[in-house]
Amino acid sequence: MWQRKQTVFLIIAIACLVGMIFFPVWELKTHTVRMTLYPLYYGVELGGTSTIIYFPYCIIAILGIAAATVAAMEIGKFQNRLLQLKLGALNSLLLAGCMGSAAYLSIKLIQANHLSGSYGVSLFFPAVALVCNAIANRFIRKDEDLVKDSDRIR
Repeated sequence: MWQRKQTVFLIIAIACLVGMIFFPVWELKTHTVRMTLYPLYYGVELGGTSTIIYFPYCIIAILGIAAATVAAMEIGKFQNRLLQLKLGALNSLLLAGCMGSAAYLSIKLIQANHLSGSYGVSLFFPAVALVCNAIANRFIRKDEDLVKDSDRIR
């Protein structure tokens, strides 16, 4: 299980999704205001007061954690490659939703404030995880084809 190539790519995807939670998706700093969008919340610091808004911004973290959980389940199902492929497809949908919601919410904040901020690394982590998931699915499909070919030879 651990020596397979797809396991390495799925672990990289899990690491990206867990790391995504700790870094900002979008950030704007001026001399009076600091606005930061994290996957769990949106925070505004104005002078000495800070405001935190959780909903709808927590959907990014919910989809990211769900995708990391599905990837971990996918590693554990190494004996059933067809189920692994189905979990990989589900994980691709969750990752696309995570990427889409992060991009949509950050663009919405930029349009609402009429200022451009800087995108954080958490905007790109789901994309890396999606690529790793696609590569892992490819290796799983190769394993399944190899097993089918060996059954045909017998």
